[in-house]
Amino acid sequence: MIVDGFPAPPALVEHARRFRAEGGVPAVPRVAATVLLLRPADAGFEVYVLRRLAAMAFGGVYAFPGGGVDGSDSTAHLDWAGPSPTGWGARLGLSPQAAQAVVCAAAREVFEEAGVLLAGPDAATVVGDVGDDDWEAARQGLAAHRVGFAELLADRRLTLRSDLLLPWSRWITPEFEPRRFDTYFFVALLPEGQRTRDVSGEADHTMWIRPADALARAEAGELAMLPPTLVTLAQVAAAGDLPGVARAAATRDAAIPVTPRLDDSGAAGPRFVLS
Repeated sequence: MIVDGFPAPPALVEHARRFRAEGGVPAVPRVAATVLLLRPADAGFEVYVLRRLAAMAFGGVYAFPGGGVDGSDSTAHLDWAGPSPTGWGARLGLSPQAAQAVVCAAAREVFEEAGVLLAGPDAATVVGDVGDDDWEAARQGLAAHRVGFAELLADRRLTLRSDLLLPWSRWITPEFEPRRFDTYFFVALLPEGQRTRDVSGEADHTMWIRPADALARAEAGELAMLPPTLVTLAQVAAAGDLPGVARAAATRDAAIPVTPRLDDSGAAGPRFVLS
């Protein structure tokens, strides 16, 4: 499946053909960030996935916590641990300001959608459980844009632990899609003492699952997933264990984007191929 490409659903094939025939103009992708939360398990490790609401863009499919970059993510002034925005820019192929925005968006989204906070009192520690009523009120305020991420951290005297995020890849939505995203993928280990919570208002189901099991269930038609999710699950599964994931992340190119492209010229029928 990963080598030969991905079968393309008939509706997408028709949409892509119509887009080409009519000389469609690609929408400008919105910059976004998504995070593969990982945790140890008896059989190696598990990843946290959620199923987007059917009414949303790319609804009904399983994905990782994430979302678009907000304007405040690039201008926020906050305590920062780990690589500097300049260092992040070198890894992501972005300016320091743009890199800060992507990293902040990744940390903010994983808190908004999974209730996991990658921050601590200093550069060497991480907060514990953030699932009580006080923290939940703070999370809801952030999700509702009543408070900014930097403001939330500053009020609680916390430092953003950017070093807990490991860059993995970058994907851009195909040109024929009306809503497109330029998404940076990160991996992160679930901090000790924290737990994920089904708090995203944009999902109707969440679960922890072994990457290999998720791929098998997707192959069997039990779980709907898009190519970026399938490929990324296969990549982390191939790393073997959590230390292997960290080693792989250190050498990955997270700057050059991958864009699924529809190829309907083959005898096997229309397929998504990666370019």
